[in-house]
Amino acid sequence: MEQSKTNQFLETEKIGTLMRKYSVPCIISLLVAALYNIVDQIFIANADYLGSYGNAANTVVFPLTVLALSIAVMIGDGCCAFVSLCLGQKRNDDAHRSVGNSVLLCIVCSIVVTAIYLIFSDQIIAMFGGTVNNETYTLAKEYFFYITLGIPFYMFGQCLNPIIRSDGSPKFAMASTVAGAITNLILDPIFIYIFKWGMMGAAVATVIGQVLTAVLSIWYLFHMKAVTLTKESFGFWPHLMKRFLTLGITSFLSQVSLVVSMAAVNSMCSKYAALDEIYGQAELTQIPLAVIGIVMKFYQVMISICIGISAGTIPVVGYNIGAGRKDRAKQLFTSVLIAQLVLGLVSLFIVEVLPYQLIGIFGAGNESVYYTQFAVRAFRIYLCMVPLSMINKGTFIFLQAMGKAFLSTMLSLAREIVFGVALPLILPIFFGLNGILYSFPTADILTFIIAVCIIVSVYKELNADIAKQPQATA
Repeated sequence: MEQSKTNQFLETEKIGTLMRKYSVPCIISLLVAALYNIVDQIFIANADYLGSYGNAANTVVFPLTVLALSIAVMIGDGCCAFVSLCLGQKRNDDAHRSVGNSVLLCIVCSIVVTAIYLIFSDQIIAMFGGTVNNETYTLAKEYFFYITLGIPFYMFGQCLNPIIRSDGSPKFAMASTVAGAITNLILDPIFIYIFKWGMMGAAVATVIGQVLTAVLSIWYLFHMKAVTLTKESFGFWPHLMKRFLTLGITSFLSQVSLVVSMAAVNSMCSKYAALDEIYGQAELTQIPLAVIGIVMKFYQVMISICIGISAGTIPVVGYNIGAGRKDRAKQLFTSVLIAQLVLGLVSLFIVEVLPYQLIGIFGAGNESVYYTQFAVRAFRIYLCMVPLSMINKGTFIFLQAMGKAFLSTMLSLAREIVFGVALPLILPIFFGLNGILYSFPTADILTFIIAVCIIVSVYKELNADIAKQPQATA
């Protein structure tokens, strides 16, 4: 009983205060995690001996780190949502057993992923467009090998991050991620510019940062507040595992579908760049692939803020749904949607007004004029519907937090698999390289139409529940 009292403030504290307390640290954690790869790419782009070839290699490997992340967040976000529901319902035994099972499952999965990456590295790199030319392939293979060695640490840290938030410690979750990112930021220029380690240096700096985050997460496991782990926690509890993995499937699909989409995009970039009148030239073929990677990295930064707003509120939503406070869940949903819209509009302003400045960060001064031309076009077209993208993503996650795994999963599948993969494969047939750029905003428009219907339905359901329990709003 003492444990459940720790998080009772989630039912009584003001919604605005809770959003600041939980979403801001979550935003910073996810933003920093997104910056891991983008920091590598900035330093790589500005190293004259790597340039756009190194950028293209980074683009090839990036989806593979996202694939590992998708498994980690499925376990971590699912456990976070389930533990929050359990604490709201005073089911403390289920809470600590779920955390223990999540830790074990993450360790096993990370080892399996690492083994697969090491065994099938050549085939995997080719699948994600690494064979666009020999220089890109060589650099991608070097970067991929060292990044793969850090996969177990990366997955563990990312899995524990939402679990730590569900325990009522969003600031520690943020601090552990920030510590790793700062380490990476310090080591990157040393390894790339001073030691001249190239892609290996960028990867090693990243892995060292990930190890630090994992170590801090392990320390926290022995100092949890709302949940106390025992030997029993690390038993095999398949019924609990099924529950939290079901809640986490949306996070998995959201990330893994990005991998599938990027595989399609990378493949089409390689194919249609070779057919293009300008980018078909041998010395320019890697540019579309490198640029799309940069635009997607910038999108990852923006979407990290978006996800942080929604994912940060998962413990709050779960607890209040479990406690029967649907009025507070409705209020939180409204606040989240407004925040996502504002974020989307700010992001749209940046990509439409400042594309030259954005691409300048990634070594445009050292590249052909065609590099800048394609980048400006990519920023302005590829991300022109980013406000809708933010609302779509926020809706996925909020449905997940409410325990509506099916709705969340279906909406995520529509965006990321049906539209996110089909459109990049179909539109280039008619529009060439521009078709790849049109695919992203088109997918967001189609998904938004579905999301609006679901949002209206959720509001109706919450209003009906509130009407049945007027004492909850007193």
